Amino acid sequence: MFSTLANAWKIPELRKKLMFTMLMLLIYRICSVIPVPYIDAAQLASYFESTLSNTILGLYDAMSGSAFSTATVLALGIQPYINASIIIQLLTVAIPALERMAKEEGEEGKKKIERITRYTTVGLGLLLGFAYYTMMRNYEANGLTLITGEGFLPALVIILAFTAGSCFVMWMGEQITEFGIGNGISMILFANIISGLPGTLSRLLGMAWWQALIVTIGMLALIAWELCAAMLAATWLRRCALAPATPPSAPAPSPLSPGGNRRPSGKCQGTPPR
Repeated sequence: MFSTLANAWKIPELRKKLMFTMLMLLIYRICSVIPVPYIDAAQLASYFESTLSNTILGLYDAMSGSAFSTATVLALGIQPYINASIIIQLLTVAIPALERMAKEEGEEGKKKIERITRYTTVGLGLLLGFAYYTMMRNYEANGLTLITGEGFLPALVIILAFTAGSCFVMWMGEQITEFGIGNGISMILFANIISGLPGTLSRLLGMAWWQALIVTIGMLALIAWELCAAMLAATWLRRCALAPATPPSAPAPSPLSPGGNRRPSGKCQGTPPR
């Protein structure tokens, strides 16, 4: 495995993809510590640690790389985009117009489906941002003052900040998928789990055995998936780089003759496996 990754770094095209992916993940981790205005992040993190760490919100926090418990601009993480993708995929089966768009319109139909998914992500980001704001307001009954401002403006700023963060994560995932290594959503989840691994391990000790088992299996499956995707991409690009080019002396087949399609000239054709 390590020799495959070392050989992959020697391929210029794959090296650019790896560097782009690492740069995008670095930007993501930097943005995941930018706080949202009008929120007492320290008090919220303390309440999460003492009360909510063993609930479903604690698992959500682990999937966001601890951004959810500190109310950063990327607190919603990639979840709105994942939920939007699932919803649109289900509606594609249930609504004939979307099914025709996906199956009969080819590449143009896929672009329309992706555009609808983006709009749905924005809507879910607004909905989840409002739910997060409402949750913090409800915690005031427990004597907490998580929101430091009053009125309409703080609520608007908080909700729009969460929504903008989810849209930014969606854009980063698409960029990683197109120009980087592996699937962008999986890579972001992988980075979140790795960054929050120490805190996740401590939370696992406080969970029930079946909860800890589910979380552990999910983490191991995601890590194995990303390693396999990286190795497959490295092998694919290495074979493309080592493929022999068409000899210059060989006559070029006519495009009008049967079977006259030109053969690949040793360059990578298509995209690496995701």
